[in-house]
Amino acid sequence: MKLRSLEDLLMDQLKDLYHAENQITKALPKMAKAASTPDLRDAFQEHLQQTEQQIERLEQVFSILGVKARGKKCEAMEGLIEEGSELIKEEAEPAVKDAGLIAAAQKVEHYEMAGYGCVRTWARQLGLEEVADLMQETLQEEEDTDMKLSRLAENMVNQEAAHAS
Repeated sequence: MKLRSLEDLLMDQLKDLYHAENQITKALPKMAKAASTPDLRDAFQEHLQQTEQQIERLEQVFSILGVKARGKKCEAMEGLIEEGSELIKEEAEPAVKDAGLIAAAQKVEHYEMAGYGCVRTWARQLGLEEVADLMQETLQEEEDTDMKLSRLAENMVNQEAAHAS
């Protein structure tokens, strides 16, 4: 696909995000299983449900734009998920692994926040207010998840990891 216009770029990035979100739905159950802290496990499971809703929201956006929902391979997300998968396989103290899982998850969240922020802005620029509003909703969820992970890390997990033997 040649990117000749902002509309083309918007569509390209929506496809990237769609593929990324679908990859995340496969990774989150593995992360939840690897987490030793119940609150972290719950956060990953909650975010899985949220991610499934975000996929539906992207499908709604594709419908508004009159195109079939399909993804474009997101190499960046594939790499971020691979990093998380490698961490899961590591032999580590439980709290240390949890701290690493939070870091891996936040890398994912930051990628998503950048992507959703861009597509939201481009949609507004193009007068696609309904699309922009839907993407803002997802962006807010991603920001909230990032903050929740930060609180878990700062108030519990990192402290436990610092005292691991």
